Amino acid sequence: MAKVIFNRKADFYNSLKKSVDNYFTTNNLKKTGNWELYTKTLVLVPMAVGIYVTLLLVPTMPVIAALGLCVLFALVAASIGFNVMHDACHGSYSTKTWVNDLVGLSLNALGGNAYIWKFKHNVIHHTYTNIEGLDDDIANHPILRMCSSQEWKPAHRFQSIYLLVVYAISTIAWMFVLDYVKYFSRKIHISDMPKMSIKEHTIFWVSKILYNIFYVALPIYFLGVTNWFVGFMVMHAVLGIVTAIVFQLAHVVEETKFEVLGIDETHIENEWAVHQLMGTANFARKDKLVSWYVGGLNYQIEHHLFPRISHVHYPALSKIVKDACEQFDIAYNESPTMWKAIVSHFSLINQMGKKPQLVMA
Repeated sequence: MAKVIFNRKADFYNSLKKSVDNYFTTNNLKKTGNWELYTKTLVLVPMAVGIYVTLLLVPTMPVIAALGLCVLFALVAASIGFNVMHDACHGSYSTKTWVNDLVGLSLNALGGNAYIWKFKHNVIHHTYTNIEGLDDDIANHPILRMCSSQEWKPAHRFQSIYLLVVYAISTIAWMFVLDYVKYFSRKIHISDMPKMSIKEHTIFWVSKILYNIFYVALPIYFLGVTNWFVGFMVMHAVLGIVTAIVFQLAHVVEETKFEVLGIDETHIENEWAVHQLMGTANFARKDKLVSWYVGGLNYQIEHHLFPRISHVHYPALSKIVKDACEQFDIAYNESPTMWKAIVSHFSLINQMGKKPQLVMA
């Protein structure tokens, strides 16, 4: 595999890390989760279970109410992923490794696989953010063209129109197709996955079987094929759109920059931390409701610089990071509201859908 080499100069990150470490030391705080995160868990998980049981055991409820609960279940499930699973899989939910591993399996309960996701997200995406050819999060070509280095296809003219359809089927594709492709190929895009242990193989198959039992077989048994299918598709459409939008607002917007993987060695001009800043953007930092729901994923700059620190600390850290950016004259990309970030995302997708103009020599 081709190498990516970042600038070894790390003046910015060393200075920033010192300030962040000093913040935790001065305030006598742990970098992992606290009561705020654990309260979210105690609210969101029982809520999801309650909605699921209600849908199964009250089949006579009005169609509108049932579909409303399917939408609500999707919103709660997405928030569990943003808050609980995300912190746990990054090792920042608890100081205890076994707790992080156990809570991280909430992703398996939602249909994914924690082992595969950790390598795809923690290793590949966080190391090679927005590097086309390596970062699997922007490897949606030829369906979607997300950066100028990707080849343009005539269908991309309409990608801003069919974008939401792609997002709506993204979690179904993830859980029923892409996980299996990665499992059997042992690759994330072009990167080889580490060899899975017998334990991880067992967890993969047992959790996939359980997902099909709880999300397919049991609902069909209690509700019938038609009712299950409609509810399942509505749930996944909402889950897919919400999940995709929230994660794409961090990197695929007009303000962020992209790099492209070379044939042999790719030398990145900036140090790793500066590269993260250039390829990442925050949104709606001052919106407490958004911050609560998306688990601090609107503070993606802080998350990418310090992925092993729980999201509950990001509002405080953002002030430190922003001050450091001003000191080193580095852009701090952010949108004041979630809506403006969404507009920026769709605008970039629209731009990338236009046929590139030939440059005459």
